[in-house]
Amino acid sequence: MFFVTPAYAEEAPAAATGTDAHAAPAAGEVHTETGVPAGEHARGPFPPFDSTTYASQLLWLVITFGVFYLLMQKVIAPRIGAILDQRHTRISQDLEEASRLKAEADAAVRTYEGELAAARAKSHAIGSAARDAAKVKAEEDRRAVEASLSEKIKAAEARIADIKAKAFADVGTIAEETASAVVEQLIGGTAAQADVAAAVAAAKKEA
Repeated sequence: MFFVTPAYAEEAPAAATGTDAHAAPAAGEVHTETGVPAGEHARGPFPPFDSTTYASQLLWLVITFGVFYLLMQKVIAPRIGAILDQRHTRISQDLEEASRLKAEADAAVRTYEGELAAARAKSHAIGSAARDAAKVKAEEDRRAVEASLSEKIKAAEARIADIKAKAFADVGTIAEETASAVVEQLIGGTAAQADVAAAVAAAKKEA
């Protein structure tokens, strides 16, 4: 941004002279915007490189830099700082929330693992108790079956003993009847009962 103090020349009103406003400037007339004499655009230096305007250029540079610095310090920098603070605060809150959620998740995992271990221990205890109860019941059933079998064996032995006793008691009678039948078949007559009994008794003694 460059500004040059224009040198104004006295100009007669176009209406008074009757000349055209866009007519060529007179000799020695200075341009109202650049301060360069009319007709000398090609001969004059480029304005930024004109040594006669260095002072004004430096002045406006300082003014522009100061305004820009104040604008940065008072407006832009505070807004950027506020945005950065908001983002920092939000990031800190997000990190705290993530830490809290992680702590809750870890606590939930520990609780789940503890409950799982307790459930396993309880199931193991229940299984052990069930096995022990089954063993006790099986032992009781075995003893009951053995006792029942023992009683049945004793009853069978008693019946067998009674049958044997009856059988031995009837052996003499059967032998006498058999001997009488044999004698009758051999001699064709009937033997005396007393003789048959005496013979059977003598055979028992010899046996």
